[in-house]
Amino acid sequence: MNIVEKIKERLRGDYVIWTIVFALSCLSILVVYSAVSARAFRQTGGNTEYYLFRHVFFLVISLLAMWMTHLVDYKYFSKLSHLLLWVSAALLIFTVFFGETTNQATRRLVVPFIGITFQPSDLAKLALISGLARMLSKRQKNIEDFKEAVLPMLLWCGVICGLIALSDFSTAGLLFLGCMVVMFMGRVSLKHILSLVGFIIIALALALSYGTRKETAQRRIHDWWAVMTDDVGATEVPYQVEHANMAIATGGIFGKGYGNSQERYFLPEAYADYIYAIIIEEGGLLIGTLVLLLYLGLFYRGMRVMARSKDPYGGLLAAGLSFMLVIQALVHMAVVVGVGPVTGLPLPFLSMGGTSLLFSGVSIGVVLSVSRVNYEKEQSLNVDNLSSEE
Repeated sequence: MNIVEKIKERLRGDYVIWTIVFALSCLSILVVYSAVSARAFRQTGGNTEYYLFRHVFFLVISLLAMWMTHLVDYKYFSKLSHLLLWVSAALLIFTVFFGETTNQATRRLVVPFIGITFQPSDLAKLALISGLARMLSKRQKNIEDFKEAVLPMLLWCGVICGLIALSDFSTAGLLFLGCMVVMFMGRVSLKHILSLVGFIIIALALALSYGTRKETAQRRIHDWWAVMTDDVGATEVPYQVEHANMAIATGGIFGKGYGNSQERYFLPEAYADYIYAIIIEEGGLLIGTLVLLLYLGLFYRGMRVMARSKDPYGGLLAAGLSFMLVIQALVHMAVVVGVGPVTGLPLPFLSMGGTSLLFSGVSIGVVLSVSRVNYEKEQSLNVDNLSSEE
């Protein structure tokens, strides 16, 4: 058995998805090491290796979680999804009152004895998409029944998105969009999807009214709209937007070269929320376009897994999780290039992170699990057909 066959034996499922994730992970190590240098000098006296080793540690944990998850039959997530929804809602409520506050946002819980911060919204996204896929797959025969089939899904979407929006409006908005996509793929009628839109708008409005990010969200939308409409007299260009534009403009087509970024010293969260700007500054539009194509390829392969799945739950699960990861990446890129309001969303598998990397790995692992089970069923069916012909 050669090395390629050994790798295929260990890494099952869609090999293109594996390749894309590994490519993003390798690029992540390089760009985070470069982008985090400014923070390293401020907080550790120049010990950039500390953040490098920390990031590599979480990246390895993420890939390990992805590998372990892809070996589990995805149908087990259907059984866990309802419990995870209740756990997510409880953790989100607990975070509102007892979470760690950063930049006037209470989004994180500190894991006892370890000191690692954990965002319950990462778990909530996985739980809600899995829960919606489960409810939709079980209600296909009466999917037109609003009270029995659609209403429970609307309630869960409103509760989870509303709780997240109390401190993280952008994540709640993306999750709401993901829910609409999954419900559309699950054959929910357009009028019922529109009722979801109305329900979620009410939930998000209430969350903004009583949450901690109302003024921040309004200011960011106002600033973005003023910039997009060239109403320069209405507001100043936000600091981070100005320096992201400078990074992109000076990067050109081929970039300044690895480690030569200047805006990493000025961009806040250059290693996370604005890492795409550093990628373009150092690698140019060439590498920036390559990263975009990798995410689009990930989305395409996720949709391909859905199309090949004979199980409605598996197909909806793969499509929903793929969509959530890729739309987050696209929104991150849109913010960096100035066509979207500031959101603070990391770039999956590229930004430096902790539990966000872990849940990204688990999400892709679930998609790979669906792909692996599909492939094994197809192989078994082919063997059965050959046996019957003999």
